[in-house]
Parts: sequence; structure tokens; C-alpha cells
Amino acid sequence: MTYDLIIVGGGIGGSALAATMAKAGRSVLLLEKSTQYEDRVRGEWIAPWGVAEVRRLGLYDLLRQAGGHHITSHVTYDESREPATAEQTALPLEIFAEGVPGPLAIGHPHHCQTLFDEAVRSGATALRGVNVTSVILGAKPSVTYESDGKEITATAPLIVGAEGRQSLVRKEAGVTLHQDKPHHWFAGLLVENVHGWDETRQAIGTEDNFGFLAFPQGGDRVRVYGGYALDEKGRFKGEDGARKFLDAFRMRSAPDNEALAAGTPAGPLFSYFNNDSWTDEPYADGCVLIGDAAGWNDPINGLGLSITYRDVRIVSDILKETPEGREPDFRSYAEERQERMRRLRFAGMLQATLDMEFGEDARARRKSYHERSAADPSLGMHGFAIMGGPESVPDEVFTDAHKMRVLQS
Repeated sequence: MTYDLIIVGGGIGGSALAATMAKAGRSVLLLEKSTQYEDRVRGEWIAPWGVAEVRRLGLYDLLRQAGGHHITSHVTYDESREPATAEQTALPLEIFAEGVPGPLAIGHPHHCQTLFDEAVRSGATALRGVNVTSVILGAKPSVTYESDGKEITATAPLIVGAEGRQSLVRKEAGVTLHQDKPHHWFAGLLVENVHGWDETRQAIGTEDNFGFLAFPQGGDRVRVYGGYALDEKGRFKGEDGARKFLDAFRMRSAPDNEALAAGTPAGPLFSYFNNDSWTDEPYADGCVLIGDAAGWNDPINGLGLSITYRDVRIVSDILKETPEGREPDFRSYAEERQERMRRLRFAGMLQATLDMEFGEDARARRKSYHERSAADPSLGMHGFAIMGGPESVPDEVFTDAHKMRVLQS
């Protein structure tokens, strides 16, 4: 039971890495706890820079054939703007990455299964319903797991932690996870039977005490999110929570939201904190971390998949370039990821402050921002970092001076 690589976690990152490394001729063991992927209300939108990473990994055609749906325009609504004005200034989304028509949307459970199946086709040993009981790192890494009533220990020179926010591999590696304070609540729901919404257009908007985002999945399905204040914890609880949530989308400033509110819930309604988490070094002796196991960006940016695909691309490149018998050097990965996440934290802070704060001061701040950014598009460069990648805009965008320019009332 010896492999070149053992990957703990068979979600997006783990399965994508397993497929990539198996295609490169490495023996890979992929261990996934679930027997069926479930809707966890996240991970269904890949930013244009993330789509570019998917292409570099050779997985783009696979996702398109699996139903991946491109979104090609963006509208920002707000209670301080006329809907017609917002729609007349819709942003074309093909401008952010060469040859990419816009973000790619694909349902998370189906996305996971597609990549897991690709890992199997590529030659990885991929197991489901596995309970990992022990991870040993250091000079002789190993993973002990229970499968089909048997306890098995497998060894490899490297263990990859790809099992999400509660990563056992990260814990065993002693890698510290930093987190900032939650900013607001964020809830998500998959809606079907949505008629009258342009399936190529995504939208964000704020009115009264609610902020929304909508990402069409193709056909009559749209994934919607809503942000609300931390002191409203129970706002959408109860049997009628999904209906109350959809009713919150009825906005004077975004009349097309009526199509969303009239839709049918097609999955669970989950609420969670919006905040950032990060690690200083996403690796240790005998292991490396990818995806949420290495820390995550504020979900207001929607960049979990894009971050994960870049992690997979960088780590797989390092592994493929490392001579047999040598230890991979992940310092360049750590340095790039640390700066990437710092920039995205900054962009998320600006986005959350603009779109997910409520009351008179917040309303005045948004109004001022929309008026000033219409005359000076450089004020919106943090949004370009979200869509085109954090390295695609000048360094000065991620400074206190730019923050003050953006958030002045």
C-alpha cells in the first residue's frame, strides 16, 4: 500500500489534483469520506482567472461537457440607482481573461463527481466512504483509514490535505490557521423554475437591510445568496425560512428579482459567517495543503473554486518538476499563496463594506461610490482583482490610500 501521493479529501481540489497527477504517471491514492456529494451551498462559480487555471490543468472541456455554463455580463443594482441606469452599464465579463467568455457556473455536487470520475479514469485509486483515523507526517508519512470494515495503512512520500476547513492533515502538520472577525451573515439557496431571468447575466445589489447575489446555472436554475447583519441570526430560520429568504429578493431597485422570488427552492438553505482565514505556510514536512484546508477567502468574493484550482495547478507543477527521490520545494507556492490571499482579503473587505453594510451611512457611502466610480473607473479596481486575478491590477490597489478613496462618503 505504497503510493507516490496520498490525497485526503476527494472534493474539487483533491479530485482535480488526483486526476492531474495520475495523468502524469504518478501512483495516487484518493480518499473521500462521503459516499454521495451533497449541496453545501457553495462552490458553484469560477471567476475568469479561475477558468484560465482550469484550462491550464486540461480540465476545461471536461467541465463544459458536464454542463458548465458561462455567464457573460454583470449588473450592480443599488437602492441609490435607477434599475435602467444599472442595466445600461452592465459589465461585459469576457474582458478579464483572454479567451474566457466569463465566469463558469456548475453545480457543486455534480462538479465534484465529475472530477472524482476523471481521477478514476486517469488511473488514481479512488475510494469513497472512507474514514481517515490517523495521519502521520515527517520522514515516513502514512495515512490509516477504515474502508469496507477494514483498517488499512498506506504510505507515500507526500500527503495532501484537501479535506476542507476542518482539515485533519493541517492539524497533524501543526499549521496555524488565522481568522479575522466575521463581517455579516451569508445565506445561499439553489432556485429552480426561474422564468424571466437572463441566464447569461449575474447580479449583485443592496436595498434596505439585505444584499443579494445571483448566479444563473443555465436553464431555469439560479444560485442565489443573501447577506444580512450579524445581529439578525434567526432571520431565515424555521420551516418557512426559504420562502422568507426569497421574499427578501423583492427589491424596487432590482425589479427582475421578482423572477428569483417566484422560483422554487431546489436545495437546502444554509447560512454561514463571511470572513477570511489563511495560513502562513501551507505545507510541512511530508505534507502540503490545498483549497480550504490552507485557508479561505471571504465568500463575498465567490473565489473558493478559483483559489483551489490555482492551488492545484501550482502544486501539480511543482510535483511534476521534482526529480524522483527528491523532496518537493513548496516555498514558491507558499509565497504566491500568501500574497494572493492578502490581496483577496483586501478586495473582500472593500466588497463587503460596500455591499453588505446597511443603514444611512452605508447607503450614503454606496451612493457616493457609484457616482464617483462612474467618472473614475480606477475606484473599482478591487473588483477587477476578483474577476481577473489578484495579480492583474497594480500593487497600489491594495493599500490604505486606495481604501480611503473607495470608502469615502
